[in-house]
Amino acid sequence: MDAKEILSHVDHTLLKQTATWEEIQQVCEEAIRYHTATAMVPSAFIPRIRAKYGTKLKIATVVGFPNGNCSTTAKLAETAQALVDGAEEIDMVLQIGELKAWKLDIVTEEIRALKVLCGQRILKVIVETCLLTEREKIAACRCVTEGGADYIKTSTGFGTGGATLEDIALFRDHIGPNVKMKAAGGIRTREDMEAFLAAGCERLGASAAVKLLKDEWDG
Repeated sequence: MDAKEILSHVDHTLLKQTATWEEIQQVCEEAIRYHTATAMVPSAFIPRIRAKYGTKLKIATVVGFPNGNCSTTAKLAETAQALVDGAEEIDMVLQIGELKAWKLDIVTEEIRALKVLCGQRILKVIVETCLLTEREKIAACRCVTEGGADYIKTSTGFGTGGATLEDIALFRDHIGPNVKMKAAGGIRTREDMEAFLAAGCERLGASAAVKLLKDEWDG
């Protein structure tokens, strides 16, 4: 698998709290140069990105991040503003506490509400696998599937652990046929990226991907 193919699956990500506009511009310019799937950035920067870069890149952002336990109303408002500003993909954090309390209808309905708002634009649901038991992960697969989301995503990258191949295998066995998979968190080598793609992931959240692969691309 060559660098171009790998990077076409990457959400080139910068979500740290200290991110500056100068750093965000670098991410956007790398996303354009190396043809990553998206630039995944905090929503506050979206208007400036659209003003500077137009439609040269696809913008993704996060909602209810990183804890997931704000109200559905707040998530809907955050999503609506991001879409108006120019986001094309939304990565939401599900209601982890409600999932653990086995309030699966609440979790599913929130996902469904955000997907209705997103319409044809992509909705990914971050389930934060490091905080879940296997039974809860299976339940999350059901909620994401029944809620109509486009992707299930392993991690925020801000939790106690990131993506594992075991979790991707579990997802693959329990998501519906229309749900794709995104691995994120702790993906730091080319071998990691290749392994997750080979396991069936359509997207990778990997802030290090461009740094790792740009020499091969440029060479």
